[in-house]
Amino acid sequence: MYGVIIKESKGYFIPYTFEHFDKKEYDRLTKAFREECLFTKAGNGDLSSDEFLTMLGYSEPIKTMQDYLKNYLTFDKDFLWFAEKNYKQHDFVLLSNDVKEWSHYLFELYGLYQYFKECIVSGDIHMRKPESRIFAYAIEHIQCDPQECIFIDNSVKNLDAAQKAGINTVLFNRDNEIYSGNIVNSFEELDKVLKYL
Repeated sequence: MYGVIIKESKGYFIPYTFEHFDKKEYDRLTKAFREECLFTKAGNGDLSSDEFLTMLGYSEPIKTMQDYLKNYLTFDKDFLWFAEKNYKQHDFVLLSNDVKEWSHYLFELYGLYQYFKECIVSGDIHMRKPESRIFAYAIEHIQCDPQECIFIDNSVKNLDAAQKAGINTVLFNRDNEIYSGNIVNSFEELDKVLKYL
């Protein structure tokens, strides 16, 4: 999701949080993110979005989630063109590290469910990229051979893990990373690459 369909590859939530609290809260927030790993726990499904945001100090967690996802992230509208052109001949499967409620909200917000056969989100299944087991889970869940799959991601670490599982890979290069395999910089380029993979 992030770094491909959503342009911000690392999201923006930690800066967002620091912008929304007084400076006297910064030490507490830093501890919550770095030592208590609340964001990671939410992304692993150990905390719900409401629990996570409440623990950070937000008084209206649902409104906070919606504000952040709707107003502070950039949806790449070219994805809709790409999806319309390709989803009927390719089975689209989302494999994302995310808070489960956030992923579901983004899918509803941008009308993405119609394009995807499956959505595999770390917050739902308690495993995350680049762990090898999430790729094994995805292959088993969608019931296909690894070599039949093309994994598109913005992270070289995630791509390397997918390759070890026997999956074809493409770097969606929003961050100017160095990669020896297939690289695209847009959905238009990805559309062309799909033709020969």
